[in-house]
Amino acid sequence: MTKLPAEGRKGRPPKWPLLDDIVLTTRRDVAARKADDLELALLEPNLKGRAKTTAEKKADEARAEATILQKQVEAQQRIEAELWRELWKTPQAVMWGRLSWTREVAQYVRWKSRAEAGDLDAAKEARQLADRLGLTPLSLLRLRWEIATDEVAETRKARATQEKTTTRRRLRVVDTDAAAGSE
Repeated sequence: MTKLPAEGRKGRPPKWPLLDDIVLTTRRDVAARKADDLELALLEPNLKGRAKTTAEKKADEARAEATILQKQVEAQQRIEAELWRELWKTPQAVMWGRLSWTREVAQYVRWKSRAEAGDLDAAKEARQLADRLGLTPLSLLRLRWEIATDEVAETRKARATQEKTTTRRRLRVVDTDAAAGSE
């Protein structure tokens, strides 16, 4: 078994190795162009009545779609950055660094961020990658990785618990009415 440090990997995470999500950013860009084209069409002087109402409705829908996709891109980038930082602090990250699994971890982060946005297929992919990266107890066993116990932290915790118990024993509730009556 390879022992991994309980305190995790120290230092800054590696540089993000992947491009932005091409499919999502392309969808956003296409929706934005469509919204712009529909906005221009609304400026046509011959557009009147029902045709104008229909064009306005389509323009509103296109603007909404472009805005939703922009928010999705921003959310995905935020989630990816946050998850990337968190993962590179884990004990498993020590081995990922040794094995140069930077891109594999990034792929997991990409799938996981999509999964958190509600994509069921992405959730399946993320689950499989989590298993390969040692992020589940069973996968740790399969990879023959073991997270070492942090004996210093356990000792500190035991001492803190013992001190709380000792302090509680020293404190007693005093019945102020009974104490006043005995005077």
